[in-house]
Amino acid sequence: MPLTDLAIRTAKSRDNAYKMTDGGGLFLWIQPNGGKWWRYQYRFAGKQKLLALGIYPDVSLADAWERHAAHRRYVPGRRTAA
Repeated sequence: MPLTDLAIRTAKSRDNAYKMTDGGGLFLWIQPNGGKWWRYQYRFAGKQKLLALGIYPDVSLADAWERHAAHRRYVPGRRTAA
């Protein structure tokens, strides 16, 4: 299920960091101190990579989708919508 702004705003920190996924490798990493970081996880040449896209709320959900789409276009071997 895709993330919503309400779900992101109401997400609480836990004892350990955890992910709230949105699909396509985009997720929000929530730290125990309450920090929320946008990340994009993908594979390149058989190796897993992780790209930082910004910190919530400085980077909104819509901005994270745009940044994710822009970076996804440059990952070789990925199919993109025409």
